[in-house]
Amino acid sequence: MSLIKSKLIQNITESNPHLFIRDVERIVNTIFNEITQSLAEGKRVELRGFGAFSVQHRKERTGRNPRTGEAVQVEEKFIPRFKTGKELRLKLNSKNSTSVQVDGD
Repeated sequence: MSLIKSKLIQNITESNPHLFIRDVERIVNTIFNEITQSLAEGKRVELRGFGAFSVQHRKERTGRNPRTGEAVQVEEKFIPRFKTGKELRLKLNSKNSTSVQVDGD
């Protein structure tokens, strides 16, 4: 089962009945937009205990088409990266935590 943005908003609203759903939606969207904007500016975003988002630059290079084997130019690009924080890693690997299922299991 996946946690999608609408379900996240619903969960937050249910656990905070004093908040309106439109306010929670605005807060969640603002957080995601701030993270996205910071990454677009080349900044690192750190959420203590959860993890850090960063951007990795990949230079232009010559690659190979796997089907034909011919050389192709691969343009430079920026790849988002996420590194888990200590608390998240501990939670995922603790024996007493709820079961974590990986897709395909």
